[in-house]
Amino acid sequence: MGLLVVMVFNTVMVTSRQKTFAPVALPAVDVPRLTRALSQAVAARTVSHQDPADNDWSQWDLLHAHLQLQFPRTFATLQRENVAQRSLLFTWLGTNPALPPLVLMAHQDVVPVEDKTLPQWEHPPFSGAVVDGMVWGRGTLDDKVGLITTLTAVELLLEQGFRPTRTVILAFGHDEESQSQGATAMAALLKARGVTPWLVMDEGLVTTVGMMPGVSRPVAMVGMAQKGYATVELKVTSQGGHSSMPPAATPVGILGRAVAALELHQMPARAGGVAHEMLEWVTADVPLHLRLVFANLWLLRPVVRQLLLRKPQSAAVLRTTTAPTMLEASPKENILPSSARAVVNFRLIPGDTVQDVLAHIATTVGDPRVEVNVLPGAHESKQPTSTQSAQFSAVHQAIGEVDPDVLVAPGLVTGATDARQFLGHAQAILLYRPVRLTQPDVARIHGVNERIVVADLERCVRFEVRLIQLASQVSQATN
Repeated sequence: MGLLVVMVFNTVMVTSRQKTFAPVALPAVDVPRLTRALSQAVAARTVSHQDPADNDWSQWDLLHAHLQLQFPRTFATLQRENVAQRSLLFTWLGTNPALPPLVLMAHQDVVPVEDKTLPQWEHPPFSGAVVDGMVWGRGTLDDKVGLITTLTAVELLLEQGFRPTRTVILAFGHDEESQSQGATAMAALLKARGVTPWLVMDEGLVTTVGMMPGVSRPVAMVGMAQKGYATVELKVTSQGGHSSMPPAATPVGILGRAVAALELHQMPARAGGVAHEMLEWVTADVPLHLRLVFANLWLLRPVVRQLLLRKPQSAAVLRTTTAPTMLEASPKENILPSSARAVVNFRLIPGDTVQDVLAHIATTVGDPRVEVNVLPGAHESKQPTSTQSAQFSAVHQAIGEVDPDVLVAPGLVTGATDARQFLGHAQAILLYRPVRLTQPDVARIHGVNERIVVADLERCVRFEVRLIQLASQVSQATN
């Protein structure tokens, strides 16, 4: 009985983390012009391949010419640098250059479209068709929306005669979907100049609609961190031979058992962290039965954890994930391979290290015949940005003023963005675009029938305008 009283008391005492902001007047957005700008940007086939030699670089040149035509004030006023040949770095000098700058990121490239999926597209993937209040095509969600709306926001502010107090840097990588060499070079260049960003703002999470159980309002999920990354090669070697005389254990069999063990025995889910904080931010706005649970995670966390682990999307926020992605062995069906190779991709939650992954593999596989190598490109997640920070407060306010009917909650980005190149030398990194997506919409990212609602384009511009304004209002004392 006493336990129930405590649980009810905790539920009654829940207070909302949400804030209400007074409406703010923002400059009007020329929506037809904005829509045309994105439509024409989509038509530039800046498809990024793993081998840069396969890229049609003339399409990046076409995109750059389009941007210069659409945003003349930005190109004339801001300092522009081409980094790593085709990444674009713009600097909008603030009136107080001593303040750490705001860095707004997006990327110019898109993933390929598989030929076999072309008949499934309602409108050709590089048409930029504007139909039914939406812009259709590859890049409308990932991430030419960020490229076009950021430039539109800056162009709009320049037209209004605005000059930021805090320097604003626009960093538009050219190969985020493959090598991320552009963002790497831009981050290194700024670091060499002694620039420590106050906030790096990039793509990552969105405003979800109907995706959080028990929450009827849209939820603006702000990425506080992104997961780390480690790809591990498992390799088994032998003398090979003819398949008519197989040994008791073949490389394929040994390797198969190792891969199966890793898939069956995932790394442990962690309590607390961003997932816990996300629930705390929406607790006051869920139905009573869920509020009773969320308000008493100290007792019911194991139950909530098991519920979240049932779905891949929520499970990925709780643990370092294990995903076997590649297998290689014999070149012919009647030949025993001299070696068998598997590639397993791990996405690390904050707190887990590459060494933790290797220790998990050693314990789980438990077979010295399996050679383990970490492939290049591994990196670990960093401490999430705090919801108590001035940077998060500015983003929270910008969302609340532009999109007042949404809830705001912290989240964890399970993929990787160009912003990771600033890990360790930016004061804060936040990952969000104010685009409203349902669960079926998420499949359009990198998928068939990628599209964006025009109203979301306008919302993105208004959000970035307000964020630039608010970043200028944050005093030096808060840095």
